Amino acid sequence: MATNGTSDLKRKQGIVSSLCKHFSLDPKAFSGQVPGNDIKALYINILKSSGKESPQNNDEVMKWIAFADSFPSDSKACHGGLNELNTDLAKKSVLLGNGFTPSEADVIVFSVIHSSMIALSTPEKEKLPHVMRWMDYIQNSEDLGALFEKILLEKPVFEPQIAKAAAKPEVTSIAKGTVQNTKITDKPDTEKNAKKSDSADAKKKAKGDKEAVPEKKAPEKEASDKDKELSVSLLNIQVGLIRKAWKHPSADSLLVEEIDVGEAKVRQVVSGLAKYCSPEDLTNRRVVLITNVKPGKLRDVMSEGLVLCASNEDHTKVEPLLLPEGAKPGECISFSGIDGKPEDVLNPKKKQLEKITPNLFTDEKGVATFKGIPFMTSAGPCTSSIPKASIK
Repeated sequence: MATNGTSDLKRKQGIVSSLCKHFSLDPKAFSGQVPGNDIKALYINILKSSGKESPQNNDEVMKWIAFADSFPSDSKACHGGLNELNTDLAKKSVLLGNGFTPSEADVIVFSVIHSSMIALSTPEKEKLPHVMRWMDYIQNSEDLGALFEKILLEKPVFEPQIAKAAAKPEVTSIAKGTVQNTKITDKPDTEKNAKKSDSADAKKKAKGDKEAVPEKKAPEKEASDKDKELSVSLLNIQVGLIRKAWKHPSADSLLVEEIDVGEAKVRQVVSGLAKYCSPEDLTNRRVVLITNVKPGKLRDVMSEGLVLCASNEDHTKVEPLLLPEGAKPGECISFSGIDGKPEDVLNPKKKQLEKITPNLFTDEKGVATFKGIPFMTSAGPCTSSIPKASIK
């Protein structure tokens, strides 16, 4: 492994801890084995202790163990390996197979590259979107939060130059007044009074400048508000289970569903899906639901949510987003690197939903995304059978 002794030991300790969590073992039982073994030997010993047989794709596991073993600890030297991993993850959710279940290979590689990813700058992380998405998924799926720090994209604070320029005269004016005051000690009274008058005028001018500055900060507030309104974090997107569905009593194009989102009672939702799905198709189906839209009546029937659907360009094919096996009703959809508290209720006057939905789409593999960042559940990403579709 391309590391020095201390980082080598720390890295292998992280691998042992995460593998033991993956196999439900006590890591203390293997602490004495860390110094004298490489990653492959540690994995084999832990696998043997778990009572599980070698996986059918053992060759693939060994390939990723070799990747981990040769991965450099120097953050400047790791870019090649991270770019290779990013390319490999572009078409899948986990390292092995085409499913959504993490393997020991995912756990080992995650543990090895974690410190390097932490050390990267935000622009460098943004160049590795598939690695960022995968790491967030593995950390949540394997419950590794107690072992590894969460990797986030830190956005720089917007500081408009206009505000800085306005602040400069204030400092100059006050400094000028101070210098004038220090040079009049031995001057006649009349001259002192003249200087004091000049100083007072300078202070008034500085005060006027100071009062004018806040007016020029408006662009910063506007930019901040605009960014906030466009963030998917404003939406409370949850997994729902349709318990019952029926035709709308007065609109042929609408269906009514009772959806379980883990609350005390089911939510009633009206959807424009009658042309594409029958009530029988939707019953007992899991869906992705926005739950903080403002409740309102659609053709006299109350609706308390919005079922997200994928649609092709001419809207001849529309379907609710698909959820992976294991996604539970009520759990919230997350987006790697995007944090924030959703609005209690979206304000229709601000048209927040209308501003966000143009950035919701499926990629070429049918994975549902916000600006290319997958919709993630604890069991994997949300998908659709319609690639490159709009979502709304």
